Amino acid sequence: MNYAITAATGNFGQTAVRELLKLATDNHVIAIVRNTEKAKALFPQDVEIRQGDYADEASMQAALQNVDRLLFISSQPGEEVTREEQHRNVVKAMTANKVKFVAYTSFPNAQQSTSGLANDHRLTEEAITNTGIKHAFLRNNWYLENEIGFLKTGAANQLTTYWANGKAGWALEREFATAAAKVLTLSDPKEVYEFAGKARSYTDLGAALKQATGNDFEVKQVTAKEYQTGLEKSGLNGDMAALFTSFQEPINDGSLNENSNDLEKVLGHELTSLPDAINEILNRN
Repeated sequence: MNYAITAATGNFGQTAVRELLKLATDNHVIAIVRNTEKAKALFPQDVEIRQGDYADEASMQAALQNVDRLLFISSQPGEEVTREEQHRNVVKAMTANKVKFVAYTSFPNAQQSTSGLANDHRLTEEAITNTGIKHAFLRNNWYLENEIGFLKTGAANQLTTYWANGKAGWALEREFATAAAKVLTLSDPKEVYEFAGKARSYTDLGAALKQATGNDFEVKQVTAKEYQTGLEKSGLNGDMAALFTSFQEPINDGSLNENSNDLEKVLGHELTSLPDAINEILNRN
């Protein structure tokens, strides 16, 4: 069996490759990457490295030759070639190469979500469904690593702010990636997995951060405008401050407020506790 993982040099992809090597010991693992030299420095020799760029359909056609089962990690928005087009290139390449199964990293409740972040994922899910290829949609909630600014501020025992109401299903990125690798090896996977930790608010996150660090800082809700202004005062330019402010929008609009045990069920154990997960992130940053 030939297993392949796209975007394999990212943090998610690296974890998935490592897990797949443990799970699929008698099978062939392929890392599909844009930068092959970077990949050679990251992966052991028994991982086959292939060059493939979502923006270049021909390269993806070549990269997916003889691939049986594929972990398709979604691209980042905002690049020169739109994410919709990038993903369409991958789907075409999967179809041409008769890939037997694909697990795609999607967005929570992608088909019904009103979040603007869901649009490309909705279209990609539909495109994959229309191919007839057996698939699993891995609808990942929010990586706890997305909150690194919040976590570092509290770790420094300083006033920690946020603007969004609502809740998110935070969990460690490695937990989402490990689950993705496991789904890729299942003989009878579900069509949809809503991967998430327990739904929590920023008040909950602040309390866990205090527990993790032993600090007693203030956690304060501000307006989105005040939050962005604070980022600009800390040294970010206007565009970057606006981008970081927008990261809380899916929490504020309710897109990430879900309670699902799919992630724990696939992993086969409870998720890392929030304080322990926070310390894991802080210790590596």
